[in-house]
Amino acid sequence: MAEIEIKFPDGAVKSFEGGITPLEIANGISKSLAKKAVSGRLNGEYIGMHDQMMIGGDFELITKDSEEALRLLRHSTSHLMAQALKRLHPEMHFGVGPAIDNGFYYDTDNDAGQVSVEEFPVIEKIMHKIVEENLPIVSREISRDEALEMFKDDPYKVELINDLPVDEKISIAVQGEHIELDKGGLVPSTGWIKHFKLTSVAGAYWRGKSSNPMLQRIYGTAFWNADDLQAELKRRDEAKERDHRRIGAQQDLFFTSQEVGSGLPVWMPNGAAIRRTLERYIVDRELEAGYEHVYTPILSNLDLYKTSGHWDHYHDDMFPPMDMGDGEFLELRPMNCPSHIQVYNHHPRSYKELPLRIAELGMMHRYEKSGALTGLSRVREMTLNDGHTFVTLDQIEAEFKNILNLMIDVYNDFNISDYRFRLSYRDPENTEKYFDDDEMWANSQRMLKAAMDDMGLDYFEAEGEAAFYGPKLDVQIKTALGGEETLSTIQLDFLLPEKFDLGYVGPDGEQHRPVMIHRGVISTMERFTAYLIEMYKGAFPTWLAPHQVRVIPVNREAHGSYAQKIVEQLKHQGVRAEYEARNEKLGYLIRDAQSLKIPYTLVIGDDEQNNESVTIRRFGSRDTENMALAEFEQKLLADIANYSRDTQD
Repeated sequence: MAEIEIKFPDGAVKSFEGGITPLEIANGISKSLAKKAVSGRLNGEYIGMHDQMMIGGDFELITKDSEEALRLLRHSTSHLMAQALKRLHPEMHFGVGPAIDNGFYYDTDNDAGQVSVEEFPVIEKIMHKIVEENLPIVSREISRDEALEMFKDDPYKVELINDLPVDEKISIAVQGEHIELDKGGLVPSTGWIKHFKLTSVAGAYWRGKSSNPMLQRIYGTAFWNADDLQAELKRRDEAKERDHRRIGAQQDLFFTSQEVGSGLPVWMPNGAAIRRTLERYIVDRELEAGYEHVYTPILSNLDLYKTSGHWDHYHDDMFPPMDMGDGEFLELRPMNCPSHIQVYNHHPRSYKELPLRIAELGMMHRYEKSGALTGLSRVREMTLNDGHTFVTLDQIEAEFKNILNLMIDVYNDFNISDYRFRLSYRDPENTEKYFDDDEMWANSQRMLKAAMDDMGLDYFEAEGEAAFYGPKLDVQIKTALGGEETLSTIQLDFLLPEKFDLGYVGPDGEQHRPVMIHRGVISTMERFTAYLIEMYKGAFPTWLAPHQVRVIPVNREAHGSYAQKIVEQLKHQGVRAEYEARNEKLGYLIRDAQSLKIPYTLVIGDDEQNNESVTIRRFGSRDTENMALAEFEQKLLADIANYSRDTQD
């Protein structure tokens, strides 16, 4: 067999006989390397450790200690799970089974019925048996006709094959009796997969389209060692404790239902109290910062979004236009910026008015896929804490700093500290998403970077994360599940002022073009509330808690009047206080208040009534304290006014 030349990452070139496998190359270097090598890569494509190399080129080995290897392990575990499922349910069909950030999943379709979580131990037992069999995992290429014949009984695999380009290579991975349609990137054998756990099931439309069948998505995770697996399972258990959907149900904050519509949350009185507090808080902060608040319609003429570019860039995420029958089409707004541009453009503007700061709690609608909807964090109707500032060129840096300082102050009020800054730039190769003006992009990206450097703030840079109209600073926060999402943003925009022909009269009496700065301080009311629920684990600081004080009389007949008097007195001062009227044992009522994480529980008996005092139990404490009612009111109001910071003494 002819020799092939292999070039290694260090630049060394060696000749081997054609047909050599990555495992043989690894063994030739060292036995320890062979034990760690998960897969090979030849000319940029994965090649299995048992696969023969018939051509030469750039070659590298992927070892266990790399992050990439963990993804390959999880990808392989999805195949292992599919093999076990097929042994248990021979009639099952399979969609796709990729590795994801924290594990893997496989989309399945079983005519005999869905897999239940209770069945997981049985599936895992079969998976461990296949691991003990230590089946080699070998990849090879086959023809399209062979592939269609091989997978003829699985309509999802047939569809995937038929959608491949005519000249596309078709690869399969074989482990024992199980065959996968796969491009490679797998461990050498099933014996390498030892530490895994199936975690959950969910529904998912085939290929993400709501017009396609709903499949069952089975999730799991896998690691190289048992300690890492146990740490991940512990983290997931804690995440479940923090899940805003679970806490939202326990505390009766919100709900979603098919009767109302997917992704359309209903805020119950408890959740509405939190939201109302957030809205009042942020509006007051923005008014203090010089913003002018407005109200604009939740739907507008479709032409407005065509002019802005949102229709071109985001129409798949927008609801279908409403035909009004007279040539006018109305659109539920996906963004508030075109509305605020109309506010700016309603009057002639002078440089003396700039910066002009416009803000709104603006309701928006996005056509999110059903499978992506999650509680309050991913919805179809949302209210954004939105704002737009119109500035001159020489005001950009100062206004950027003002906005960022406002954000940091707000984070301090909510005790948010686990975040980082991301400067989001365009991808210069993506001319379809980003408008073509190299000078604008270079200047605006330089301005953001200079402002961050001047403020001495740490940040990281991300290409391809900018908005279509300009670069932005994103504040990235950690979620309860360990992921990361954008909470706040500041975006520079030179494009929309041009599209809408915005202007102002400068000191020279001539017309000039303003720059527009988009910003959202606390995201949407929905996402921010979900984040706070999970961050606080439902134990809200006093100023945010839906019920701040619960007053419990020891005996309703003897102490009820005084207890109700306290409630009315507190309500008169704006406190969210409630009287406990249920005829239950005192211990039960106190435990119930604690389970709902109410900041202050007041117990009223003879001593309290005779002395105009209260006995206080703070959430999370077993201790009680007695103090005069007037003193308690003073401490409570200070607690609320100070956003519940440093008030425990």
